Amino acid sequence: MEAGKKMSEKLTLIVGATTNPSRYAYFAASRLDNAGVPFIPIGIKSGEVFGEKILDLRTKPDLENIHTITLYIGAVNQAEWLDYLISLHPKRIIFNPGTENPLFFQRAKAAGIEAIHACTLVMLSSHQY
Repeated sequence: MEAGKKMSEKLTLIVGATTNPSRYAYFAASRLDNAGVPFIPIGIKSGEVFGEKILDLRTKPDLENIHTITLYIGAVNQAEWLDYLISLHPKRIIFNPGTENPLFFQRAKAAGIEAIHACTLVMLSSHQY
């Protein structure tokens, strides 16, 4: 496991991570970092955010102990990763605004994963994370 040092009940996988400071996935990494919530950024672009290397989603890395997956890729781009993300057995998946996907939502619920339509940034700001 590449993120072996990150063992927390709220370890969060940021799907669609980016180094672009104008993107919501970047804001989420910043807020998680500030809140002390460990995170693993994953996406198709390389780089580093807040000291964490962005893992290549295309390699479908073997990750463990993921508590939350927070999505920052739209439904059109989720199909290829759906089975992989469910196979990580997170406790919850947050479908941020613009990532809503009824099929993924239902598949997650059927797999026993809490699936919610919410905003990670609002959840962190309101201490509901």
